[in-house]
Amino acid sequence: MQKVFTFFRACSIVLFQKLETLTREIEMTVFVVQEAKGRNVTSARRFGSLEVLLDSQTNIQITPAPAVRRIRQRLGKFDDDDYLLLMGDPAAIGLACAIAANINQGRFNLLKWDRQEQDYYPVAVDIHQRTEDLTGNLHV
Repeated sequence: MQKVFTFFRACSIVLFQKLETLTREIEMTVFVVQEAKGRNVTSARRFGSLEVLLDSQTNIQITPAPAVRRIRQRLGKFDDDDYLLLMGDPAAIGLACAIAANINQGRFNLLKWDRQEQDYYPVAVDIHQRTEDLTGNLHV
């Protein structure tokens, strides 16, 4: 009986470790486009961990190339489970949306602030306007 218990205990530990790895692999991230001093975005954490793409001092008007590289690098693994929180310089927001769509086959999620509800709500965007039918086929 002791051997059976030890075997099941070892199996459950392995399963728990695999589940923990899978959970980390599908962890959602909220990419804050540009840091804005004095803005509290902690309520967006319910959609994933927060990661700032550009600091508040980044100036895209003077030299956009470094900002493009930084955004592309930080959004490198952007997928359908991640979100963009659109705040900061409108040019930076446009770049972040374009880069996220480029990385993720034209799709990205964003968080929109609702002033009345005082909360974020998710918006899914597909720039190719594809829809899936019941068989899983994509249509434009």
